Amino acid sequence: MTTTPPETRPFPTSDLGTLVMMAWSGEAADGKDMPYLLACTLGDAPDGPGAASAAVEKMLTDAGLPLGGDLVDGHLKPSLPVSLLVVAGQAVVTMPRLNAQCTVGDEWLAAVAERGYACLIFTTRPWPGEAPGATVAREEFTAFATADATLESAARVVLPARSLRG
Repeated sequence: MTTTPPETRPFPTSDLGTLVMMAWSGEAADGKDMPYLLACTLGDAPDGPGAASAAVEKMLTDAGLPLGGDLVDGHLKPSLPVSLLVVAGQAVVTMPRLNAQCTVGDEWLAAVAERGYACLIFTTRPWPGEAPGATVAREEFTAFATADATLESAARVVLPARSLRG
């Protein structure tokens, strides 16, 4: 009988808990809007927030996305197993074991149309706020998204935006 070593053993998707993704855009250093996506767990996995964070970390590192390190440029890594599809007012991120989508606004769509890409910040830090569907105050979102603890535990990826063509 053979067994899979623990470091390569797949984990149940339920270990991730509920994943949320939120979109926003903001002015970048070049004076143009940058489209961003923030993804994280709510920390509601059966074994608690620590297990959810560990599962997100494993998923990201298995996909070749380092945490807290350099920005990964998807343009330079065509074999990166993470992609972004923008269609019908939705941003859809696909990676091994995950398909996540969120509704995006007109400003975000304009920014991604101009740049041709978006920046995904996928953090292992659980979201401290309300459940999915709740309105998030700008101050609450900004405090979480820009916190050192969030960014140090996040993979940051530039994802070329793809769309369906007729």
